[in-house]
Amino acid sequence: MIRIATLGTSTITRLFIEAAVDVPTVAVTTAYSRDAERAAQFAGETGLSSSTCDLDRLLSSAEIDAVYIASPNGVHARQARQVIDAGKHVLIEKPAVPTVGEFVDLISAATNAGVVVLEAMRNRYDPALTAIADLLPELGVLRRASLSYCQRSARYDKVLAGERVNIFDPALAGGSLLDLGVYPIAAMIHLFGEPDRVVGAGIPITGGADGAGAALAVYDGMVVDLSYSKITASDRVDEIQGESGTLTFDHVAEPGLARLRLLDGSVTDHSFAGPRNNMVHEIRRFASLVEGTADVATDHAETVATLRVVEQLRTAG
Repeated sequence: MIRIATLGTSTITRLFIEAAVDVPTVAVTTAYSRDAERAAQFAGETGLSSSTCDLDRLLSSAEIDAVYIASPNGVHARQARQVIDAGKHVLIEKPAVPTVGEFVDLISAATNAGVVVLEAMRNRYDPALTAIADLLPELGVLRRASLSYCQRSARYDKVLAGERVNIFDPALAGGSLLDLGVYPIAAMIHLFGEPDRVVGAGIPITGGADGAGAALAVYDGMVVDLSYSKITASDRVDEIQGESGTLTFDHVAEPGLARLRLLDGSVTDHSFAGPRNNMVHEIRRFASLVEGTADVATDHAETVATLRVVEQLRTAG
């Protein structure tokens, strides 16, 4: 049994704990927060057996094998290194870190310590995305794709009211690109590989973070447009176009339905049955890596490629 502690008390941590129930080889046991009262309250609300506000004590505990990090993006690297240095495995909520260099450093440290470091990018491990990849040969030569994740954050109202909010704080690596944009980028990398170059632009909001943005990724003979936003909403489908047909699917972070339209007039619908919470797949992958039944090299390569695209877009503004 892999015993996991959580760092962070946001909604995503609650979803992680909910998903972990369906993975019999793991048990989430302990909640950490800098605020002891908050840690205890969160543990009580989520059914965890213990809580703590002492990170050093937590990491020295023989009762913990791994840590799930879901704190603000800007502190992931420091906290993950603490976990690794303590000899614990670490699963880091996306984005694992804001830069390629930080993740490469974590890979090196984890290798030296003999532990696993993995980014919790849920769509990368969802079998539905693999099923979509399996349909791509039906499209013939691929030429265009359009991938998007635009969801207005309820916390944007606080920004408009002049409040400081972590997910919109550039000092904590907040903003739409790192929060939502990484989903279509990761899907793009998984489906098509790393692009030759990327150009894009973000829309700055009060406080300096990007509220929304768009990008164009260029491949040899193909382009992919990416869009992401935390200040507007969209329910349009994602689309992949080939010379023989078009494939659409309903959600880049958790595909459930796809439609394949070929130029011969045929139309086929595909439904991807799966758990209500698709974070279960990343937890299963993490468990297999900790147990030594899988190789993490491909996982790391896709995270690094995703972060390279992110870095290009952050530099472009």
